[in-house]
Amino acid sequence: MMRHLWAAVIWGMIFVLSGCGVPPEGTAGSDDDAFVQAVLADYPQLKGKPYSVDQVKRVVDGDTFETASNNKVRLIGVNTPESIGKIEPYGKEASEYTKKHLSNRKVFLFTDTGNTDTYGRLLRYVFVEGERIMYNELLVREGYANPMTVPPNVMYAKLFVQAERSAREQGKGLWAAGKKPGSSTGVSAGTNNEAADSTCANPEIKGNINARKEKIYHVPGGRYYEQTVPEQLFCSAKEAENAGYRKSKE
Repeated sequence: MMRHLWAAVIWGMIFVLSGCGVPPEGTAGSDDDAFVQAVLADYPQLKGKPYSVDQVKRVVDGDTFETASNNKVRLIGVNTPESIGKIEPYGKEASEYTKKHLSNRKVFLFTDTGNTDTYGRLLRYVFVEGERIMYNELLVREGYANPMTVPPNVMYAKLFVQAERSAREQGKGLWAAGKKPGSSTGVSAGTNNEAADSTCANPEIKGNINARKEKIYHVPGGRYYEQTVPEQLFCSAKEAENAGYRKSKE
């Protein structure tokens, strides 16, 4: 009789403990998993990519922040004007925008191909809990950042260029009247050679920064034109050169 009683007690404890366990990440029914599935529906290229969940502890500037787990994160594919040291036009505004949207928020951090940059910062696509638009994209779409593609992390290069074009057409942020942003159409900060509204509707010259940090532009028909993922787009060679790019030798 006693043996049966102890057996019942043990099985009861096992049942209670198994019911109280925390579901592992990715288990159906968890809030995190439901959010991740919604993100993957909107950004299917991220399927199968590793991700982590963290909390933003401190925003460094518009495109960089530190997490509660003491990692420094750099947003993939975008670049905001400098807000520290040599302050650039709209740098403070971009920094404040990111502080407002990310400070103390729970974030989902997805990888591309490369894991860290030369400074040891994690390179990530960032999603704020409950907000299905990628924060990298949002920064560009609202006019607080420009695309900056650094291979091998090129998954959303075209998306960011399209987002910048949308911000420019709507006059948002950097593109508001009177601003002189570093742009994907060759109107760079501090350059007075051509007005922002003189750019063409379909810029075809591709500007790219290689591994040696050289700024090179490629014209249609060039050897590397088709395979180049642009960080900036220009309407003319003059625009590219005004932005500090040199023509590709091939």
